[in-house]
Amino acid sequence: MGSFSIWHWLIVLLIVVMVFGTKKLKNIGSDLGGAVKGFKDGMKDGSAQPAEDKSVAAPAQQVANSAEKTTIDVEAKQKN
Repeated sequence: MGSFSIWHWLIVLLIVVMVFGTKKLKNIGSDLGGAVKGFKDGMKDGSAQPAEDKSVAAPAQQVANSAEKTTIDVEAKQKN
């Protein structure tokens, strides 16, 4: 009563194919596969690259990096 037989699943699959069509199901499958592949690549790249310690940068690099950045003036408000 709680589990479905193979015939129930085949009927459900047939109805899904009739409603959505094979082309749309193919596009959904390829999009889902690309998303999973991108997620796996992102996880692999994130764990493979060690974290860089930017506080140990050479003084010449710090001067060059600060020259490239722009300064934004803002007014800070104190929280009471």
